[in-house]
Amino acid sequence: MRQFQSLRQSWPPRSVWLLSMLPCVLLLGGCHAHPAPNGLTPVTFQADWYPQPEHGGFYDALAKGYYRDEGLDVTILPGGPYVNDEAQVASGKIQFAMQSSDHVLESIANANEPLVAIGATMQRDPQGIMVHADSPVHTWTDLNGRAVALRPGSTWWAFLVKRFHLDQVHELPLTYSVANFVKDPNYIQQCFLTSEPYFADRAGAPSRVLLNSDAGYSPYRVFYTSRGYMEQHPDVVAKFTRASLRGWSDYMQDPKAANELIERLNPAMSRDWAAYSYAALKNGHFVTGDGPAQLGRFDPARWEMLYQQLRDLHVLNRPIDPATAYTTQFLPPATP
Repeated sequence: MRQFQSLRQSWPPRSVWLLSMLPCVLLLGGCHAHPAPNGLTPVTFQADWYPQPEHGGFYDALAKGYYRDEGLDVTILPGGPYVNDEAQVASGKIQFAMQSSDHVLESIANANEPLVAIGATMQRDPQGIMVHADSPVHTWTDLNGRAVALRPGSTWWAFLVKRFHLDQVHELPLTYSVANFVKDPNYIQQCFLTSEPYFADRAGAPSRVLLNSDAGYSPYRVFYTSRGYMEQHPDVVAKFTRASLRGWSDYMQDPKAANELIERLNPAMSRDWAAYSYAALKNGHFVTGDGPAQLGRFDPARWEMLYQQLRDLHVLNRPIDPATAYTTQFLPPATP
């Protein structure tokens, strides 16, 4: 039944992975930017999911030696639905991770975690709601009176509920699979446009996606570090940022090297699936936004707007200055 799986169900059990990686995590968590015997500075980057094209730039930099060129020995750890990367970065157990910018703001305001976004992996968020191609649901208000499978407590869903008065939607727990979607022509679920539609279409259930960004909720996908690590090791942060963005620039031109590495690391990642995800990233301008010059960049106005949206949703426990949640000091100068 592989056609009914998504990446979320295709990896070995989390406990097996964590046990196999524990010695490495403990070693790297205590490195504190001290060079190893090979002269490289070991750092750990926690991905937000299992190896996939949505992380392509980082794997491109790894495959092509861009991190080593900068004097870094980078280990990329796969994520999953239960990995708390914010707490690990805040505590210094790992040095870098990736998340959405709304999560960064919430972690700072609600958990006092001193996080700082240092670059954008995506200018547009590919998260949204997947419906069948012939569904009568064409806009968010059409969701009223229907059931939607989603991850409980999602801030983006709270935004949609408030904006479109979705007080008659029955929320179902997300299964991290498209099996129910394929079986039920009325099924609706959250998705990433770059992933779940591939499995649905392949299983004979053509789909459409209502993107959250088109509804006015548009966080960045970011990579970040802790404020303490940034202040103590600005050279390492600069090197990691520079190599990562170099990888993303290359990846959006030619994904071959990174996708081959991703497919080796994630046996469930087929070449066809990787090609679909890459095409969706590229055609949707998720990584580069309005053009290559936007790669990695932040717009202060967008951070401010997102912060105000979170305040309006009452999901922040205390006010903060959104400008403290990100920095542009490690990004290359803007080009005309």
